[in-house]
Amino acid sequence: MLREQIAASLEVAFSQQGFAEPSVAQLKMACDVSLRTLYKHFPSKEAMIVGALEYRHQRYLDFLLETSPEKGLASVTHIFNKLQQWLEEYAPHGCMSMNAMAAFPDNELISQAVTQHKEQVRLLIGKQSLREDLATPLFLLHEGVSSAWPVLGEEAVASAQNMVTKLLKETV
Repeated sequence: MLREQIAASLEVAFSQQGFAEPSVAQLKMACDVSLRTLYKHFPSKEAMIVGALEYRHQRYLDFLLETSPEKGLASVTHIFNKLQQWLEEYAPHGCMSMNAMAAFPDNELISQAVTQHKEQVRLLIGKQSLREDLATPLFLLHEGVSSAWPVLGEEAVASAQNMVTKLLKETV
């Protein structure tokens, strides 16, 4: 329970401040725990980042599936609507996972956490679409929206949803 609370606080801190900015002392304050308690659960700054990413991953998957309609086109459209809501509310600067990899390109633990997250999102989209053969193209549209959001905003989502509809209707 305490580990999850710390991970939630770390997620907020990294989301708001990025990965280079907050020192471990600042992260300790953001989590409202002692340095000893923070290091007990996350023994390095990289472990803190991974903990935050893992917490965010589960929160994101749960968020995408909230009030999801039946699987198929409606479910994938719902995922892109939820993606827009997520970007507006929680990720105005794009994907936190990709930002972590950009900040720590050579860190194997962070790379593994991001890779696992992305693979699970790809599989979820494939499953929800009922077209697992289209999991990768649909995932690429999802990732494109995340990357383009800071520049294109809602236009990125609308364009991706248009392509999702074409892809799912034309390949039936």
